[in-house]
Amino acid sequence: MARRSRGRFIDGVLLLDKDTGMSSNFALQRVKRIFGAAKAGHTGALDPLATGMLPICLGEATKFSQHLLDADKRYLVTAKLGQRTDTSDSDGEVVQTRSVDFTQAQLDDALEHFRGETMQVPSMFSALKYQGQPLYKYAREGIEVPRTARPITVFELNFVALEGDELTLDIHCSKGTYIRTIIDDLGEMLACGAHVIMLRRTQVAGYPSDNMVSLAELENLVAKADEQEVKSSTLLDPLLLPMDTAVSGLAEVNLPEVSAAYLMQGQAVQVTGLVPDELVRITIGDDKRFVGIGCMNDDGLLAPKRLVVQHK
Repeated sequence: MARRSRGRFIDGVLLLDKDTGMSSNFALQRVKRIFGAAKAGHTGALDPLATGMLPICLGEATKFSQHLLDADKRYLVTAKLGQRTDTSDSDGEVVQTRSVDFTQAQLDDALEHFRGETMQVPSMFSALKYQGQPLYKYAREGIEVPRTARPITVFELNFVALEGDELTLDIHCSKGTYIRTIIDDLGEMLACGAHVIMLRRTQVAGYPSDNMVSLAELENLVAKADEQEVKSSTLLDPLLLPMDTAVSGLAEVNLPEVSAAYLMQGQAVQVTGLVPDELVRITIGDDKRFVGIGCMNDDGLLAPKRLVVQHK
């Protein structure tokens, strides 16, 4: 007998403004419980120190969360100069203290080093895995393990402010970029050391920061719904963005109802203009109802890759 799913079937993407001091998984579980959702997942963890945009996918939207994991990100970061820590952020222990003595020209030259395509060695305090265990577990035990440098791209690195020994930067980067590592490396280039004291993710893909909502705001809406004697979903669900916003960057293929009927049964269908190895966003009918993503198969037909399950 199939186990009955707990929670309700609700699909969409919530742009959570994560508070500092909490893990991304803790935030995810709180959102899942507040919405009473049967299924939920986040799209790229933020350190407990970090705040800002953490897209939470509910229901069928979880099938497309990888596209947000792979998306570009934007951060506002403040670094404390003159101190290097063992974690490259303020959660760690200070391991070296040096004087801060550089010119604006030297700072500008150092920042230029990080722009564009570079190779970055992941921090030991990252969630990347080595022999099945995340690196941070080895780091907490004082064990250093080999890490391979990975290609990253910094599309923009903008100087915001330098106030005393605190430097603030705005960074737009590719997936897999460790801001803590950039700050640590920058501190070494400036011969003073540095670590992150504030990190805020301001953007994921093309999602607007204005749509972010905090856990406190969600809980206030639940309380407000109780006062108005309405279901909390009445006030919560309008906050969700459509699940296809996770794949809005993909080209759209709109199918007529007849072809869509075959595709929804897992069959490939004839479509013009497909490009080999390119994922497309599939919609149906004049109302362009989103049903999933697909790509061209070896026969030149549109084959489904991930389809949305219609709740009854």
